[in-house]
Amino acid sequence: MGLSYDEAVAQVTGPGQVFEVVPAVVRGVEQRVFAHAPATLRELFAAARGYGSKPFLVFEDERLSFAEVMAGVDALGAALVHRYGVRPGDRVAIAMRNRPEWVVAFAAVTSIGAVSVSLNAWWTAGELDYGLGDSEATVLIADRDRALVTVDACARRAIRCLVARAGPDPLPPGVDRWEDVCRPGPPLPDVTVDPDDDATILYTSGTTGRPKGAVSTHRNVVQALMGFACKSAVESAREPAPPEQGEPAAERTFILVVPLFHATGCIPVMLSCFALGMRLVMLRRWDPERALELIERERVTTFVGVPTQAWDLLASPAFARYDTSSLRSVSAGGAPAPPALVRRVAAAVPAGGPGIGYGLTETNAYGTGNSGIDYLTHPSSAGRATPILQVAVRDAAGADLPVGSSGEIWLKGPNVFRGYWHQPEATAAVLVDGWLRTGDVGRLDADGFLYVEDRLKDVILRGGENVYPAEVEAALYEHPAVQEAAVIGVPDARLGEEVAAVVVARPGAEIDAADLTAFIAGRLAAFKVPTRLVLRGTGLPRNAAGKVLKRELRATIGGEGGSGLRSAGPTDRAAQAPPSGRSGGRS
Repeated sequence: MGLSYDEAVAQVTGPGQVFEVVPAVVRGVEQRVFAHAPATLRELFAAARGYGSKPFLVFEDERLSFAEVMAGVDALGAALVHRYGVRPGDRVAIAMRNRPEWVVAFAAVTSIGAVSVSLNAWWTAGELDYGLGDSEATVLIADRDRALVTVDACARRAIRCLVARAGPDPLPPGVDRWEDVCRPGPPLPDVTVDPDDDATILYTSGTTGRPKGAVSTHRNVVQALMGFACKSAVESAREPAPPEQGEPAAERTFILVVPLFHATGCIPVMLSCFALGMRLVMLRRWDPERALELIERERVTTFVGVPTQAWDLLASPAFARYDTSSLRSVSAGGAPAPPALVRRVAAAVPAGGPGIGYGLTETNAYGTGNSGIDYLTHPSSAGRATPILQVAVRDAAGADLPVGSSGEIWLKGPNVFRGYWHQPEATAAVLVDGWLRTGDVGRLDADGFLYVEDRLKDVILRGGENVYPAEVEAALYEHPAVQEAAVIGVPDARLGEEVAAVVVARPGAEIDAADLTAFIAGRLAAFKVPTRLVLRGTGLPRNAAGKVLKRELRATIGGEGGSGLRSAGPTDRAAQAPPSGRSGGRS
């Protein structure tokens, strides 16, 4: 019998341990922090140089060692400082699919004290334009596709553009090729970086329809990373692995199936490999069969994705043809995982325990976690928190609620972001005395297990991507035939939720489903485009205050249809809708 959860936490985080937790005051707020965490990302990346020629990145048929990656970091860091004039605090945007250059760019940008702005690679040209302008980026590092659609945006703002894997075709004037700029040899510039300097901006859609830039410091990111590692140490203390499965962390291999521009792909996956000397096998885009091929070929031990991807992996007709015995952990986050998925993972990958995590962009993906025996006994729970993270469930006035009562989930810890970029009012609305108001509804049980039940925010979780109805509704209202529009999430067995739109046509106008879908697809990223459209013959149901009764719409759509509702016709866009990977890890 292993240790209890509390005993394992005490052992792993006690005095003198790697994950020793001590009190500290961070930006005027009392916190509990990991005493031995690297002070900054620059320090973390510097330590990775010690892994030398050890294999690090695997991308398609390419293989790069830690030394080769860090040589690229040095070259890019020198170019950013000496060629492009980037100074500490300047924003450098990264917009590309999962490629080795994304990893190099993030490490170089943060190592010279600049702020890495992770732009969603599936954004449209207009959305990328907004992100570049809002962040006030000075340099854009992009792949060819993103570079070409942002040429005008960069030119208007005098943003320098550096393109990775540009190919043989000519580039627009003023756009540089990676290989011409990042020549090996120069050392990384000597720059002083403080733990509380800004390190990252990750965009998360706002309820007003405009994305918000969540700003995190070096301390925020590093403490989150240590939190993930601490969770693993606690589970290992509780359930020691059999000798044949107890390989050191440095011998493990992650497979990257989620985008690097998401907090999950960047922090618990990519940065864990930097910190612990693990290999990182990269998928350019989500493909279940390709993932299975790589799991077998590279003897992958750790799979972290969203529930959609776990479903896709297990449901693949090719699953039985590949050897997945190397897997030791199959974890998911970003959306609720049905208990059936937990059981299916446990049965299909007996050596790899299932797991799930609850976190937000604003917490750098770190939060509660549920894995091992806890996940099998509490499959509907998001798990428990390790000591740096405090979890509370509170009422509308901010008062703590009794155990078992439902209320808003509040989180506090050194991993919580410092605020939204240039949005003090939005920041003040969610950060209260160091606590983050998540906008999610949940409850805690007597043993500290968190259950996430609903969302206060009007957000749809589609395969791990946040889709805010207000943004989609704004695009629908731009169509000349639309009188009213409401966007809601409807349950989906694989994606968690799908995006559904209920629309009312203007008097005398007709709406063609295919036309409306194409209209929206030209304005929003693919994962935000409704895959179910319903035309309503009468006005939308509203309350006395004039607000649309979305609960009523959701109940009606979820049933057999109802008065005033009729299908919009062939809007089952299985062939037109973005594949699941685009919302849950396609990159």
